[in-house]
Amino acid sequence: VQLVESGGGLVEAGGSLRLSCTASGNIYRINVMGWYRQAPGEQREVVAVITSGGKPTYIDSAKGRFTISIDNAKNTVFLQMNSLKPEDTGVYYCKVEGEKLTSDDYGGILPTNFGSWGQGTQVTVSS
Repeated sequence: VQLVESGGGLVEAGGSLRLSCTASGNIYRINVMGWYRQAPGEQREVVAVITSGGKPTYIDSAKGRFTISIDNAKNTVFLQMNSLKPEDTGVYYCKVEGEKLTSDDYGGILPTNFGSWGQGTQVTVSS
Protein backbone atom coordinates (compact mmCIF):
# COMPACT_ATOMS: atom_id res chain seq x y z
CA VAL A 1 0.00 0.00 0.00
CA GLN A 2 1.42 3.36 -1.01
CA LEU A 3 0.54 6.77 0.37
CA VAL A 4 1.01 10.07 -1.45
CA GLU A 5 0.78 13.26 0.59
CA SER A 6 0.51 16.84 -0.57
CA GLY A 7 -0.37 20.29 0.67
CA GLY A 8 2.44 21.28 3.01
CA GLY A 9 4.27 24.58 2.78
CA LEU A 10 5.23 27.83 4.44
CA VAL A 11 2.52 30.04 5.90
CA GLU A 12 2.35 32.94 8.30
CA ALA A 13 0.79 32.57 11.72
CA GLY A 14 -2.98 32.73 11.44
CA GLY A 15 -2.95 31.28 7.96
CA SER A 16 -4.36 28.03 6.62
CA LEU A 17 -3.16 24.91 4.85
CA ARG A 18 -4.94 21.82 3.59
CA LEU A 19 -3.14 18.50 3.56
CA SER A 20 -4.26 15.50 1.56
CA CYS A 21 -3.17 11.87 1.52
CA THR A 22 -4.26 9.21 -0.95
CA ALA A 23 -3.73 5.50 -0.45
CA SER A 24 -3.37 3.08 -3.33
CA GLY A 25 -2.57 -0.57 -3.86
CA ASN A 26 -4.36 -3.81 -3.19
CA ILE A 27 -6.52 -2.36 -0.47
CA TYR A 28 -9.40 -4.45 0.76
CA ARG A 29 -10.64 -2.12 3.45
CA ILE A 30 -9.47 1.01 5.24
CA ASN A 31 -10.34 1.25 8.93
CA VAL A 32 -8.56 4.39 10.12
CA MET A 33 -6.69 7.25 8.47
CA GLY A 34 -4.80 9.87 10.38
CA TRP A 35 -2.24 12.63 10.55
CA TYR A 36 0.80 12.74 12.79
CA ARG A 37 3.49 15.38 13.10
CA GLN A 38 7.07 15.49 14.22
CA ALA A 39 8.73 18.72 15.25
CA PRO A 40 12.54 19.02 15.23
CA GLY A 41 13.98 17.16 18.20
CA GLU A 42 10.58 15.86 19.25
CA GLN A 43 8.79 12.55 19.02
CA ARG A 44 6.10 11.96 16.47
CA GLU A 45 2.65 12.72 17.86
CA VAL A 46 -0.86 12.14 16.64
CA VAL A 47 -2.71 15.22 15.43
CA ALA A 48 -6.01 13.79 14.23
CA VAL A 49 -7.43 10.45 13.16
CA ILE A 50 -10.70 9.48 11.54
CA THR A 51 -12.47 6.18 11.08
CA SER A 52 -13.92 5.04 7.77
CA GLY A 53 -17.28 5.80 9.37
CA GLY A 54 -16.29 9.43 9.73
CA LYS A 55 -15.65 9.64 13.48
CA PRO A 56 -12.80 12.09 14.17
CA THR A 57 -10.47 12.41 17.14
CA TYR A 58 -8.13 15.36 17.71
CA ILE A 59 -5.21 16.22 19.89
CA ASP A 60 -6.26 19.00 22.28
CA SER A 61 -4.15 21.65 20.56
CA ALA A 62 -5.89 20.96 17.24
CA LYS A 63 -9.48 21.13 18.48
CA GLY A 64 -11.38 24.05 17.02
CA ARG A 65 -8.66 24.80 14.46
CA PHE A 66 -8.13 21.61 12.45
CA THR A 67 -10.70 19.48 10.65
CA ILE A 68 -10.01 15.97 9.42
CA SER A 69 -12.22 14.42 6.77
CA ILE A 70 -12.23 11.28 4.67
CA ASP A 71 -13.29 10.40 1.14
CA ASN A 72 -13.79 6.65 1.27
CA ALA A 73 -14.42 6.33 -2.47
CA LYS A 74 -10.98 7.80 -3.18
CA ASN A 75 -9.11 6.38 -0.16
CA THR A 76 -8.16 9.94 0.69
CA VAL A 77 -7.90 11.79 3.97
CA PHE A 78 -7.72 15.56 4.34
CA LEU A 79 -6.56 17.82 7.13
CA GLN A 80 -7.79 21.39 6.97
CA MET A 81 -5.62 23.50 9.26
CA ASN A 82 -6.77 27.00 10.16
CA SER A 83 -5.42 29.61 12.56
CA LEU A 84 -1.99 28.04 12.31
CA LYS A 85 0.56 28.75 15.01
CA PRO A 86 4.37 28.51 14.95
CA GLU A 87 4.12 25.51 17.28
CA ASP A 88 2.26 23.64 14.52
CA THR A 89 5.51 23.54 12.57
CA GLY A 90 6.81 20.09 11.75
CA VAL A 91 6.74 17.24 9.28
CA TYR A 92 3.23 15.89 8.91
CA TYR A 93 2.85 12.20 8.19
CA CYS A 94 -0.22 10.36 7.00
CA LYS A 95 -0.93 6.91 8.38
CA VAL A 96 -3.46 4.39 7.12
CA GLU A 97 -4.56 1.18 8.81
CA GLY A 98 -6.75 -1.42 7.25
CA GLU A 99 -6.72 -4.72 5.37
CA LYS A 100 -5.03 -5.54 2.10
CA LEU A 101 -5.36 -8.54 -0.21
CA THR A 102 -2.47 -11.00 -0.13
CA SER A 103 -1.91 -14.42 -1.65
CA ASP A 104 -1.59 -17.46 0.58
CA ASP A 105 0.45 -20.59 -0.04
CA TYR A 106 -2.50 -22.36 -1.70
CA GLY A 107 -3.27 -19.83 -4.40
CA GLY A 108 -6.00 -18.16 -2.47
CA ILE A 109 -6.34 -14.47 -1.66
CA LEU A 110 -6.88 -13.34 1.90
CA PRO A 111 -7.29 -9.96 3.57
CA THR A 112 -4.46 -9.19 5.98
CA ASN A 113 -3.92 -6.25 8.29
CA PHE A 114 -1.61 -3.44 7.23
CA GLY A 115 -0.39 -0.12 8.49
CA SER A 116 1.39 2.28 6.15
CA TRP A 117 3.05 5.67 6.55
CA GLY A 118 3.40 8.43 4.02
CA GLN A 119 6.71 10.09 3.22
CA GLY A 120 5.85 13.23 5.17
CA THR A 121 5.17 16.80 4.14
CA GLN A 122 6.76 19.85 5.75
CA VAL A 123 4.57 22.47 7.38
CA THR A 124 6.29 25.65 8.51
CA VAL A 125 4.42 28.42 10.30
CA SER A 126 6.29 31.70 10.68
CA SER A 127 5.59 34.13 13.49
